[in-house]
Amino acid sequence: MKQSGNLLAVILALVVSGITSGCGGSEQPKELKLANIGWDENVAVSNLTKILLEDELGYETVDVQRAELDTAYQEVADGELDAFQDVWLPNQSTLLEGVAQDVEPLDPWFLDTTEQGLAVPAYMDVMSIDQLNESNTNLIFGIEPSAVSTQVLANEVMPEYGLKQRLVAAPTEGMLAEVEMRYNTREEFAFLAWSPHWMNQRYDLRYLEDPKDAQGATNDPAELSTIVKEDLQEADPVAYAFLTALKLTEEQINDLEYVINEEGDPLDGSRRWVQDNRDIVQPWIDAASNAQGS
Repeated sequence: MKQSGNLLAVILALVVSGITSGCGGSEQPKELKLANIGWDENVAVSNLTKILLEDELGYETVDVQRAELDTAYQEVADGELDAFQDVWLPNQSTLLEGVAQDVEPLDPWFLDTTEQGLAVPAYMDVMSIDQLNESNTNLIFGIEPSAVSTQVLANEVMPEYGLKQRLVAAPTEGMLAEVEMRYNTREEFAFLAWSPHWMNQRYDLRYLEDPKDAQGATNDPAELSTIVKEDLQEADPVAYAFLTALKLTEEQINDLEYVINEEGDPLDGSRRWVQDNRDIVQPWIDAASNAQGS
């Protein structure tokens, strides 16, 4: 009787093992690494991806790693990161060309039209970049020095217009803190602005005309998309299907950013937003689930 009991236990263990392997559970990767360069749309989309993959699709860990813009491209190309979800084209075309052989660009996830350029608070009587020297503006706030828009501002726009202001380049969070403080005290200043971004809802701002087209391509509408490491579709079809299916309108990404700021935590904000927008995220989950079952 004892031997029969042991044999039964072995058979049951083999059956359970066969069921598990038949479902593909042991083959599906459970970890993913995403780049986060600190730009609000990147913070929002990467953390939204994290909570949906972990909460809905069984991932043990989706690691959102802080990176500089140029290193984000290189680390995806090297396979150290799986994806970077804040590719602005044509702004970052040079960075993409540098790793084109080792990454795969996905179709844009942003469904509307971007806007970007030098801006001022709407309470200022300035309509064009060439009017800044006539105002009381002493400072122009840019974002990270590695950002193409900051480089164009420093090397093209300011010399072309002979601007006398001092350019202050800082991480995006720092720039936005300066904008908040100076906007509330109605100071005169200029700063780099873009949409999609919650700043367009929070502040009454004006994008300045650029009659000399000194901003070039950075003044034109851009596509927002994702790059993934070249073998992600084969290595992790679930994540690949999810990242491919993810699409957001300007209203949706701005609302997500607003909720994250209101919560004060990107994960809490993303979870709250998902609860209120289940119809938006469900198709992404379904696409990933279908890939998991195939």
